[in-house]
Amino acid sequence: MEKGPVAVEDEAANEIEVHQLMLEDSARNQAYRKAILDNKNDIKGKVVLDVGCGTGILSVYFAQAGASKVYAVEASEIYKVAKDIIKENNFEDIIEVIHSKVEDLNLHNKVDIIVSEWMGFYLLHEGMLNSVLIARDKFLKPGGLIFPENATLYSAPCRVPSYFESWNNVDGISMNSFCEKLKTEVSKKPLTSKVNEDYILTEPEIVLWFDMREVTIEELQSITVDHLAIANKEGKYQGICLWFSCTFPSYSTEPVTLSTGPGDADTHWKQTTIVLPMEIDVEVGTPIAYQLHLNATEANCRRYSLQVTMKDPNEVEHPEYCSCYLTKCILVRALLEKYENESLAS
Repeated sequence: MEKGPVAVEDEAANEIEVHQLMLEDSARNQAYRKAILDNKNDIKGKVVLDVGCGTGILSVYFAQAGASKVYAVEASEIYKVAKDIIKENNFEDIIEVIHSKVEDLNLHNKVDIIVSEWMGFYLLHEGMLNSVLIARDKFLKPGGLIFPENATLYSAPCRVPSYFESWNNVDGISMNSFCEKLKTEVSKKPLTSKVNEDYILTEPEIVLWFDMREVTIEELQSITVDHLAIANKEGKYQGICLWFSCTFPSYSTEPVTLSTGPGDADTHWKQTTIVLPMEIDVEVGTPIAYQLHLNATEANCRRYSLQVTMKDPNEVEHPEYCSCYLTKCILVRALLEKYENESLAS
């Protein structure tokens, strides 16, 4: 008889803990706050829809910025906490909390602005992007604003020393056999953890960029990109690191960007690493070719599968000004430099 209530309590506790992580993410909070308050002139008197409002923090920021009405929509039971937070901050006359999925929402009028903290791990996984795009198409006025307004996903080859380099001596015992088993297991699914900036071996490549005002759900169902990265330091190529950034609209100040890269302030998203089942020594100028495939799962559109295919750098096309150490690229660079020098001389 006690199992039901205990399960409900556990679920509620887990939800509170998730929102605790987000509320303790100062980089996330400050980016939204600055982007909203910097745009007071464009927000004053406007109607806002907060998709997946959670505890209501973004709705309160908009009320502070002068919005005339904020619809704070939340499907989970955390909506009760949002109501308390809004009452606590004396914005009950401006913010209306609605317990509903945005897909089921009915509003009498369209809104001027949509805000959401929809981003998931490596931008898309366990995110709420589909719900935001549905809300955009149903409720946003032509020319309305979306916070954030665009997003970029990055990737770069990296070291993963905790799974490759720390097992030669475990308190006097060699554990390399265990390490091999560990690498096999962790290579089956991405890791969410903080990646040291020094572990990144190349300049980041853009996997995906989209404008929230124009992108469609269909365009994000399956994404395949081929990358040729050039190592800018010596190290061991042991994985692929993924992170994202989002930029907010701005008309009177510099746009605010929330970035979750290895060199940025820590966020609850951290970084995502795909661990390779083996490692490759690289030096400055080593070309690293790989293909990334992201695919929304049929069972749950909020979940993505990730696949990495390692490619032979000799068998992929290199850019015209490729800086790698392959002979063909060295010769092309030399020829281009010769032509440029001759052109300048003439």
